[in-house]
Amino acid sequence: MRTFATTAASAAVIALLATACSGGGSGTDDPKPGQTQATSNERSDKVLTVGMPNGEASANQNPIAPGSGSTSFGYAYAIYESLMQVNEVKPTDPPTPWLAEKIEWNADYTQAVITPRAGVTWSDGEPFTAEDIAYSIQIRKDNPELNVDFPDQYGEITTDGSTVTVGFTTGQLVNEVKLYKLLIVPKHIWENEDPVTYTADTMIGTGPFTLKSFTPQAVTLVPNDAYWGDKPLVGELRYDAFKDNAGLTTALTSGDAQWGWTFIPDFENTFIAQDPEHFHQVAGGGFGVDVLYLNNEEKPFDDVAFRKALNMVVDRADISATAGYGVWPQITSVTGLPQPSGDAFISDEFAGQELSVDVDGAKQVLTEAGYTWDGDALVDPDGEKVSFTLTNPQGWTDYLDALSIIAEGAKSLGADAKVEPVVQDTWFNQIINLGDFQASLHWTDGGSTPWNLYSNIMDGASYVKRGEPANWNFGRYKNDEVTQALATFKSSADEGERMAALATVQKRFVEDVPGLIIWSRPAVAQYSTVNYTGFPTAEDPYANPQPTGPQAALILTRLKPTA
Repeated sequence: MRTFATTAASAAVIALLATACSGGGSGTDDPKPGQTQATSNERSDKVLTVGMPNGEASANQNPIAPGSGSTSFGYAYAIYESLMQVNEVKPTDPPTPWLAEKIEWNADYTQAVITPRAGVTWSDGEPFTAEDIAYSIQIRKDNPELNVDFPDQYGEITTDGSTVTVGFTTGQLVNEVKLYKLLIVPKHIWENEDPVTYTADTMIGTGPFTLKSFTPQAVTLVPNDAYWGDKPLVGELRYDAFKDNAGLTTALTSGDAQWGWTFIPDFENTFIAQDPEHFHQVAGGGFGVDVLYLNNEEKPFDDVAFRKALNMVVDRADISATAGYGVWPQITSVTGLPQPSGDAFISDEFAGQELSVDVDGAKQVLTEAGYTWDGDALVDPDGEKVSFTLTNPQGWTDYLDALSIIAEGAKSLGADAKVEPVVQDTWFNQIINLGDFQASLHWTDGGSTPWNLYSNIMDGASYVKRGEPANWNFGRYKNDEVTQALATFKSSADEGERMAALATVQKRFVEDVPGLIIWSRPAVAQYSTVNYTGFPTAEDPYANPQPTGPQAALILTRLKPTA
């Protein structure tokens, strides 16, 4: 069995870990020479305001429903908690026990035995038990709408009173962190509701905060005095809505918001320079990337020749420098893997092969595939002029600027490409997931291997027909060889077999071009230490620094008031 736990997985040990924050030599918000950053161990009455540029929150507090307001804003993660804490910035590090004291896997990763933490209560005073964990996983198994992480992969889920055993139909070596990050809900409340439509307005959780008030513009949380772990010292937590990147940037630079994540062009001058002592931006690594998903079932992207040609004219260096201001590192490997994280996973066939802009080469690919030109306009083999639309939410300036550069590349081939900003809710709930687009940028999951990256783009196991909601594979790429290779890499315990499968996936990625990986996506966040200190830093990257994930519970228990 493979076990993840601390040497002594007691609440006292976890509390000790959670309080190892700034003020001494921890590396967290350490003061610069000549400065001091005194902190207090008393709860502050100051508000910590979190901002997200996603528009108003929907009136849905359900923490396990995809696209709910509570997860988009992030406040669900201060109220509900995960089984383990996973450091996505350092994905090969072992997880930290949280609601589970330990999780033991069998040799082929088809079964996990979960031991719940003792002494935890829900915010309504009811005890937290193994039944809550089993129920939270069972409703995901029973309701495909809620099962984003393990679609059709759960086996039998049982309890024996003190532990929960979760079976899987396939090996989950590459997906173990997804189990660790699942949010757990209270069975005694949810079992009387339809978990798909339940809006969970009372939000009974185990986390360090509870819900005080909700409006679509602002959500207020207060400390949970019965919290099992280190008691939060943040006196009040507020989540404010901002319609776009510019709105949140203004709030961060003015101090109206003190924690969030958004793309800030020229962040050093725009943000940090406004208060160099207190304003910070931090970024971490990993395998996350942003992909231009191409609709493989609709012109012009149903033709691999055009997909390949477009890939050859996208100026990724310009996108990284101009649209990303260097925050999002350029992808150079033809495999799409971010480096150096992906260096050990690049197959021998593609070692050293780099992406470059080659307009003449792209036109040759098109000519050989039967394309012609009417003046400067590209004409496909059916005699139709080539055109397409690039779609992303309005206000997402880095994405939209990147799309504009991609459109310029397409125009160098004679294709008529236009950028169309759309309403964010429409993009999330109708456009990207239903396949109602031609080309659109979207991120991928991280993980400790490249499996999530490729699976999110290419996995036939995630394929659904257009018009049906997709969790991943938004471009509707389908190749049985790739699907089998991804399944092999995911489940095989043989390292050679797994790397051979990955080489197959990379070959098809390079030759079929199901989507265009544009840049790597490290976890980025901005914060202010005017009122609170203890956030993750470059020197102490103890967690993904963003407020929208299970790591929020860990970060919030490490924050201290700035004296």
